Amino acid sequence: MLQNPSTKYRPFAPVRLTDRTWPDAVISKPPVWCSVDLRDGNQALIEPMDIERKVRMFEQLVKIGFKEIEVGFPSASQIEFDFMRKLIEENRIPDDVTVQVLTQAREHLVRRTFEALEGVPRAIVHLYNATAPVMRRVVLNMSEDEIVELATTNAQMFSDIAATYPQTQWTFQYSPEMYSDTELEFSKRVIDAVTAVWQPTPENKCIINLPTTVEHSTPNVFADMVEWTHRNIERRDSIVLCVHPHNDRGTGTATAELALMAGADRLEGCLFGNGERTGNLDVVNVALNMYIQGVNPGLDFSDIDGIRATVEYCNQLPVHPRHPYVGELVYTSFSGSHQDAIKKAFSAHKEGDIWDMPYLPIDPKDLGRSYEAVIRVNSQSGKGGISYLLESEYGLQLPRRLQIEFSQVVQREMDASGKELAAADLWELFQREYGVNTVKAPHYRLSEADGVVSMTAEIEVEGEKYFLDGEGTGPIDAFVQALSQEIGRNVRVLNYAEHAIGEGANAKAIAYVELRVDESQVYYGVGVDANIVSASLRAIISGLQRVPAAQEAVAA
Repeated sequence: MLQNPSTKYRPFAPVRLTDRTWPDAVISKPPVWCSVDLRDGNQALIEPMDIERKVRMFEQLVKIGFKEIEVGFPSASQIEFDFMRKLIEENRIPDDVTVQVLTQAREHLVRRTFEALEGVPRAIVHLYNATAPVMRRVVLNMSEDEIVELATTNAQMFSDIAATYPQTQWTFQYSPEMYSDTELEFSKRVIDAVTAVWQPTPENKCIINLPTTVEHSTPNVFADMVEWTHRNIERRDSIVLCVHPHNDRGTGTATAELALMAGADRLEGCLFGNGERTGNLDVVNVALNMYIQGVNPGLDFSDIDGIRATVEYCNQLPVHPRHPYVGELVYTSFSGSHQDAIKKAFSAHKEGDIWDMPYLPIDPKDLGRSYEAVIRVNSQSGKGGISYLLESEYGLQLPRRLQIEFSQVVQREMDASGKELAAADLWELFQREYGVNTVKAPHYRLSEADGVVSMTAEIEVEGEKYFLDGEGTGPIDAFVQALSQEIGRNVRVLNYAEHAIGEGANAKAIAYVELRVDESQVYYGVGVDANIVSASLRAIISGLQRVPAAQEAVAA
């Protein structure tokens, strides 16, 4: 890279729009959406779609709710022409959907385009020609006057040819290609010349499309350009002002949103931002940005994973796991502090509440996602994420100190393996650590007299049987008293909690017992059983087996 890039690159000149209004505007309604997946997106693929993939993409776009779909470039290839004919001849275009096609400003291409559309009920025919200085000077070798002549000649041809197909309701669209690099005064001159030919009316508008063919400026500069054009072009009340952002600087979404604030009525883009180079505008991103501000975008992404599968199949390109709203990992937190905040917020959230969730700007369920992947556990995770997964997947409600204790067990496992642990892995580790499946239920008898509970019990610990006899204020106290006498140590229950897991006939009790033996460190035990007393006694044995000093005493 150059130490002084200004010797090779020049900054984009700002627009002197001192009374700009767009910074105070608020997006309160959706634009007219136009998908260009089947044209602009398709031409950017390593292997463009065949007709079967094109049909599948078209049907997906209709299902999402797009009412304007650019389906191709019929004059570019036979497959493009044939696809257009297939949609028309097989009556595949719904009554509320208008197809759009693109053509360069060349007579034979324009005529071929209208041939492809014969018999269509409604269509947008999109004409473009390059207007930027570098294109005029280097590529086309044409003057400004010649560029205007090229645009108006073909605009007139549009009108003339369309008149020969009176059964179709036509809408004309014009793009000054590379508008983002064209002088505003010259863009206005070309646009005004084209609309002077078409003579749109408020009842029969034309579309003027302003593309950031290559993104060179910050989005605020483009917004100034759009607002300037919005204010200054002629016949504005008869024009649908459209923008077509690309993403060369990584700011296509911001460009689109600011353009809407600056006066644009319509957006063109692709699902998940497919397109030339770094891609077209991601219409999903813009639509869902509106959605989380309380604005219905008019597009349905409630099955976003199914839509992604279709897009990946048709484009033969993967969607990145960090892609906004749709990526595999975008609703996932690995960070311990994030997980703890999410767990607490989920516990506090009630059905019908305004969505106010840390680290989750949108409810994944609105897009057809479950909460399964919201929290995943790796070496960066903490107790909140671990306890969330065990609760959401297995119904465990771990006491706080047990969360802390088990998180240390998980951390040791993570340090050893270096791999992510799924909920099933955590449950397996939990059962192994606390002997959930290995601690056998004790055989016991209870009796009560004068408020004193007596218990006799036979327990098995690591293959050895022990016979206990004790008294206490309740079954747990009696069991602990008898156990202390048997092993000659002071066993104390510091904390106890229990709840049901499962439902109906399959429901079981799970008990959590916090133990201290003599002056040892505190350890938790866990027991599961259909009977609450048995679950509690199992939990005590579980905890005892985890206390090193007590383990030796029991073994002796």
